Amino acid sequence: MSESDAIQASVEAGRLPSTVESLTREFQALGVPPGGVLIVHAAMSKLGYVIGGAQAVVEALLAAVGPEGTLVMPAFSGDRGDPAPWENPPVPEAWWDLFRSSMPAYDPHGTPTRMMGAVAETFRGWSGTRRSAHPSSSIAARGPQAEAIVGQHPLAHGMGESSPLARLYELDAQVLLLGVTHGNNSSLHLSEHRAQGIVLEPITEGAPVRVDGERRWVRYPDVQSFGEDFEALGEAFAMEPGGERSGEVGLARARLCSQRAVVDFGVKWLETHRRA
Repeated sequence: MSESDAIQASVEAGRLPSTVESLTREFQALGVPPGGVLIVHAAMSKLGYVIGGAQAVVEALLAAVGPEGTLVMPAFSGDRGDPAPWENPPVPEAWWDLFRSSMPAYDPHGTPTRMMGAVAETFRGWSGTRRSAHPSSSIAARGPQAEAIVGQHPLAHGMGESSPLARLYELDAQVLLLGVTHGNNSSLHLSEHRAQGIVLEPITEGAPVRVDGERRWVRYPDVQSFGEDFEALGEAFAMEPGGERSGEVGLARARLCSQRAVVDFGVKWLETHRRA
């Protein structure tokens, strides 16, 4: 959404522009817990006009969780990987070796996110934000629990039991979907890893990383995630008593839920609806 479109959407809705203060109040009214751990997936385009843009959204989220809380966002960089399976867009096979030999190594501080939106990209570069070491599935966190969440992120199975998503489960984090659906809920990949009887195709990924200060192309095992049914899974979860809270933040629909609850529900739902 362009800036003029955001202004027009707010005018048509009869709403003043959102501010850090108004967004903070709306996050608090939704139930964002001060002092807790919160992972956020956000679509800036759904909020209407925000004075200060993505910076204001991050400031409001930090104010809502408070100094004792920890804010978390996915910081994926899918363009730091093997080009062979890429489809959006596909890369000519004649280019693959050049990509593998010349792609800059993943840098937690310098590598931008890809297709994660303005809020996540702004938070990635925020002072005090820590980012995990995974080249394609990194997670960013800021607050007292940041090190516990992102300090260790092995290459293999980057959204499985050794990932920050599992650490969020242990910390009883909350999930905030801001203008997006559970189709964007990264925590459901953890449900995929835990579900029994579903097929996750083994794959070998590749990525450029730094090892002892030198750029190296490394390969590691993972699984091919599906994810196309996450939105349906999330809608079923929303029908559960106490499953999630919803409300308006700016012009966006916001949804707040327990990460443990949605992951556990996701395991059972996938075992029922996505059978081998």
